[in-house]
Amino acid sequence: MWLGPEEVLGANALWVTERANPFFVLQRRRGHGKGGGLLLPGLLVGTLDVVLDSSARVAPYRILHQTQDSQVYWTVACGSSRKEITKHWEWLENNLLQTLSIFDNEEDITTFIKGKIHGIIAEENKNLQPQGDENPGKFKEAELKMRKQFGMPEGEKLVNYYSCSYWKGRVPRQGWLYLTVNHLCFYSFLLGKEVSLVVQWVDVTRLEKNATLLFPESIRVDTRDQELFFSMFLNISETFKLMEQLANLAMRQLLDSEGFLEDKALPRPIRPRRNISALKRDLDARAKNECYRATFRLPRDERLDGHTSCTLWTPFNKLHIPGQMYISNNYICFASKEEDACHLIIPLREVTIVEKADSSSVLPSPLSISTKSKMTFLFANLKDRDFLVQRISDFLQKTPSKQPGSSIGERKASIVDAAPESPSAPQEVLEQPTCPSSTPSGCQSCTQEAPTASQGLLKLFQRNSSTEVLGAKGAKEKMKEESWNIHFFEYGRGMCMYRTAKTRELVLKGIPEGLRGELWLLFSGAWNDLVTHPGYYAKLVEKSMGKYSLATEEIERDLHRSMPEHPAFQNELGIAALRRVLTAYAFRNPTIGYCQAMNIVTSVLLLYGSEEEAFWLLVALCERMLPDYYNTRVVGALVDQGIFEELTRDFLPQLSEKMQDLGVISSISLSWFLTLFLSVMPFESAVVVVDCFFYEGIKVVLQVALAILDANTEQLLGCMDEGEAMTVLGRYLDNVVNKQSVSPPIPHLHALLTSGDDPPAEVDIFELLKVSYEKFSSLRANDIEQMRFKQRLKVIQSLEDTAKRSVVRAIPGDVGFSIEELEDLYVVFKAKHLASQYWGGSRTTAIRRDPSLPCLEQYRIDASQFQELFANLTPWACGLHTPVLAGRMFRLLDKNKDSLINFKEFVTGMSGMYHGDLTEKLKVLYKLHLPPALSPEEAESALEAACYFTEDRSSEVSSLASDLDLFLPWEAQGGPETLPQEEQEGASNEDVQEKRHAEEKGTSPQDYRHYLQMWAKEKEAQKETIKDLPKMNQEQFIELCKTLYNMFSEDPMEQDLYHAIATVASLLLRIGEVGKKFSVRVGRKPRDSACSGDHDRATTAAVEEESLVPEPHQDAAWEPQPPAAGDPQAKAGGDTHLGKALQESQVVGEGGSSEGQGSPSQLLSDDETKDDMSMSSYSVVSTGSLQCEDLTDDTVLVGGKVSSHTATVHCEGTVDTDWCISFEQILASILTESVLVNFFEKRVDIGLKIKDQKKVERQFSTSSDHEQSGVSG
Repeated sequence: MWLGPEEVLGANALWVTERANPFFVLQRRRGHGKGGGLLLPGLLVGTLDVVLDSSARVAPYRILHQTQDSQVYWTVACGSSRKEITKHWEWLENNLLQTLSIFDNEEDITTFIKGKIHGIIAEENKNLQPQGDENPGKFKEAELKMRKQFGMPEGEKLVNYYSCSYWKGRVPRQGWLYLTVNHLCFYSFLLGKEVSLVVQWVDVTRLEKNATLLFPESIRVDTRDQELFFSMFLNISETFKLMEQLANLAMRQLLDSEGFLEDKALPRPIRPRRNISALKRDLDARAKNECYRATFRLPRDERLDGHTSCTLWTPFNKLHIPGQMYISNNYICFASKEEDACHLIIPLREVTIVEKADSSSVLPSPLSISTKSKMTFLFANLKDRDFLVQRISDFLQKTPSKQPGSSIGERKASIVDAAPESPSAPQEVLEQPTCPSSTPSGCQSCTQEAPTASQGLLKLFQRNSSTEVLGAKGAKEKMKEESWNIHFFEYGRGMCMYRTAKTRELVLKGIPEGLRGELWLLFSGAWNDLVTHPGYYAKLVEKSMGKYSLATEEIERDLHRSMPEHPAFQNELGIAALRRVLTAYAFRNPTIGYCQAMNIVTSVLLLYGSEEEAFWLLVALCERMLPDYYNTRVVGALVDQGIFEELTRDFLPQLSEKMQDLGVISSISLSWFLTLFLSVMPFESAVVVVDCFFYEGIKVVLQVALAILDANTEQLLGCMDEGEAMTVLGRYLDNVVNKQSVSPPIPHLHALLTSGDDPPAEVDIFELLKVSYEKFSSLRANDIEQMRFKQRLKVIQSLEDTAKRSVVRAIPGDVGFSIEELEDLYVVFKAKHLASQYWGGSRTTAIRRDPSLPCLEQYRIDASQFQELFANLTPWACGLHTPVLAGRMFRLLDKNKDSLINFKEFVTGMSGMYHGDLTEKLKVLYKLHLPPALSPEEAESALEAACYFTEDRSSEVSSLASDLDLFLPWEAQGGPETLPQEEQEGASNEDVQEKRHAEEKGTSPQDYRHYLQMWAKEKEAQKETIKDLPKMNQEQFIELCKTLYNMFSEDPMEQDLYHAIATVASLLLRIGEVGKKFSVRVGRKPRDSACSGDHDRATTAAVEEESLVPEPHQDAAWEPQPPAAGDPQAKAGGDTHLGKALQESQVVGEGGSSEGQGSPSQLLSDDETKDDMSMSSYSVVSTGSLQCEDLTDDTVLVGGKVSSHTATVHCEGTVDTDWCISFEQILASILTESVLVNFFEKRVDIGLKIKDQKKVERQFSTSSDHEQSGVSG
């Protein structure tokens, strides 16, 4: 590529000049090229290139501009291959040399050349404007080197590269680590010792930064097969952080099939940093965005624009608190340096005035922001205040001026305070239950109208109990409300409230019943979603009405199990509200849909908020606060379970070992975490934990869980089994009480199961929370996120291993492969599927997989991917004919015609070639040359052949087959009208059902029933005899012979095999001809009798007696036809090679004479026949005795002679439709040749082929420099 001219001193050091003229020099790097790397200078230069200069090995060729009187050279171009650099050299010679000879002054020459080269580069960049300026030139060179070194395609993007050492044994190998979107690669070259590593991120099971005596401050990368250590980084923290991000992206891809999509809207930097790629900036921005959203609980589409250090004036304590101001599209946020000092969130929709105040020595660069709620925030010590104000103004202009319900204080006042006084509000809500109650049970959401519960259900179903009746509890509740009102007065109310350590104290003391819904909305960030999406929930409810899916079926089943002890869910109003919220969320997020435990959490949310508020709280819970908790595999809960085990080891080491032995943690933690203790604690107590959870996040749940174990340490250490330990913990949790609750106690069903004679002492929930904060408050949100990453790798890889075992178990035992071989096949199959997601954007398999499908269906490959696997794994290598055979095998395996095959179908195809006796392998090969494997393009005469099978197809086609006998859709040959009436009806019904299943796939549970029926059919004993196989017409037989010819071309016994297959083919051709003539002689009975088994056997015996030596006159007639002559196989890519091979083999066997070979259109005279008789038997074989297209209509082969009853000749390319052969005849003929029998019964180890496939998995279309230089000169 062209380079911006730069000065080079010492142009001949480490370089060899290959071409030169008065103005330019073309040089090659020492050690590069043929034999150059084997000499000592080559080894030294190669080592220096790797250790010192990352880009030197990228450009082994370069062009320099030189002047006669100066030792200063200027780089003009570089190239990775001789071909590329030669192209640049020729351009310079053709376009510049003549012009340069006119100049007199050397400085003018240099100036002209520099200007010309800059112009070329600018023109190239203009054509590639979207990517042109994204990455610096140095980085592009490194990316080019990475692709060339590791054989990566253009689609694989380099994120960054680092100099480091890889520890091979105890020896460090200095080299370069390349981190791409999908791979970790390392290359080192030291004194002839080369190390090259490629690891897929999806294979990483462990990634951690550690420091040991052996590996000082290193990064450890584990896969299932190896442990890798890298050290000596210049900036190990940055490297590790990037590796974490890339591994996280890979785990996300395994979890829900989301690939990495580059952020096209990312702003370009004003001053591009050297060697920082656009992808690296993208990932850095993503990391900052995620941290920003998590810290302030903002919507998932919010993007951080920038942040700056400043101070915030806090009126409640009259201080200027230092911290960071964050600005995004819709929010201004502040976080103090001291963790609990102050957090602030100002939505731009609330902002009314932004103004610059007067600076002073006490208050430099102040900025005042006022909101609609009459609050003013004063920031100071801003570095670039003018720019900041401009950015805020830009965002304010884009913010909608009016949004309904923008003030939570006003909205909540109307709901919380005015509702009891206003008679219309409860009346409106209570009038509605008549609608849902009139609906029959079942899918009742079909007839539901707009949302009914406009306020928390607790208010509707709570008994009227005044403060006086409640006594001390009522007074305590009143005090709590007063404390919060004072807090609102001092710190503000609504989204713009100052959140401090005081706020946390109040939350820990318990949120009053009347404020719980409001504060949950604030602390979770759900209020932002609710305000910015007016009417969204109502539309979603309307859209989801009447929609039936697996999720709605599960929701209906669980509705009446959701807090059945609470009066709010003992009538239709509460049930209907719960149904609508869960169904609306399942409709919004089909990836999650519905998961058990969501009903329990949602029912509690409905008690304290309206339906719409409960919906947005559920969104915040599932999508932000408890990520991946409620998907089909509850990955998030399993991840936090792993964190809980790790924390137990750290904080309670004595108990940890005992819990592991009992296996208790895995049993308890899922129910604790998924329902936030709501299913295991009394409701009044658990809801206090939920209060803290919405303020603090998952940290509180982990702290409380540790406190519960700590409180029961002695009893748990004395337990003998898991059941006893579960009873201890269950009884403890049942007696966690909330003595301050003003709600009437709700019977806890779990308590009835665990009650004993001597119930344990009651535990106050507030005391439990206090202990959990005192003992385990060292937990930090950042530490938990770090632990989540580590556990996520472990959990997802464990789930992938489980899925692999499930898939392998689902494979029938008769496939012949061992468990280890099946697992290895699954690994390469899955890798091929994932490759389509990396780089195959337009491929069918790039459509995102549905994790809810059965394991077998989650990974599928298309025809081109199957072709690549087939070529590397098949024992039947056919040279250039292999892709054709792979296409036929794919069509045979693709039963449902969706152009994709799953792992079971793939293994079935592989097993047919590797296992079974001679008969089974030949059956597979036979079917590969019949429809549907043989496509209409490959056999244009299939329609003619179909006529032969019209009358007896019902006896020939079996409706069910074994794993290898997949259906043969005869519509490809003759259409349904050729079938008997009953079969037509059956086929059409099956087609209709299949179409219905395809339409309902993913939306209807019938899809699952379809799978169950399909598996049930597959498990039925299905035996197929060779008589069930349809007969083969002439063109199909010719295709079979071509395949066999190509199959033997790479075998050590190829000459013997060619001789044997020629003998068999000649014999079978005569059998077909004699069978046809015999059918004519008996009076042209129905055609099925012409090729019946008895006649076949009689004909076979007769021909075997009469001709034991193949007749060569047919051999000379068989020559591949051009595509236009009706031989469509030539189009598929096999015939040209075949024809050449035939001629070559004739030359080898014959000594060079091919005169006896006639063209397909020539008639064979008796003289020619006599001449051919003098040829050796191998010559007969090599010319190919396989085609009878030139035989006349009534030619009959008897005793090796041609008797021509008429001079009429078939046109080129026509096929005799009366000719046929059966599988029994082919099998019987092959059994006469021991060399063929040995070939098909030979055992091939698939393990070696799988290892080779893994090696070349990522080696795509790039070629080595040696090959390129060899080609170009």
